[in-house]
Amino acid sequence: MTEPVTDQDQGQLSFVKVCTLADLPEVGAVQASFDGRLVAIARDSSGEVHAFDDTCTHANVSLSEGDLDGGTIECWLHGSRFDMTSGEPTGLPATQPIAIHTVKIEGEDVHVALQS
Repeated sequence: MTEPVTDQDQGQLSFVKVCTLADLPEVGAVQASFDGRLVAIARDSSGEVHAFDDTCTHANVSLSEGDLDGGTIECWLHGSRFDMTSGEPTGLPATQPIAIHTVKIEGEDVHVALQS
C-alpha cells in the first residue's frame, strides 16, 4: 500500500489516495487504514473497485479477509454477507449495514472519500 495523500479538490468530498490498482488482487480485498478508520478496498470479478468499512457489524472481525462472490463479500467467521454497493446485509447473522465509501480511480491510483 502507498501512503495516503489527501485531495481536497473534489468539492465536499475529501479523497485520499489509498493504493494503486496493482496493490489489489484480481478478485478480492485488502485492508487500508487512514483517517482513523479501517477500510476494505475490494475488486470484484467485473473489475469494479469498492470501499467499505472493514469491520463486520455482527462479529467485529475484518471483512477484507472474507470471500467475494459477485457484488457481495462474506465474513469469514460466521458467514454474514454484505452488498458492496449498498452496504446492506444480504445474509445472516448480520442485520446492520456496513458503511460504503466513494471510490475514484485516476490512472492506476485508487482514491477513497470516507462517508460519515
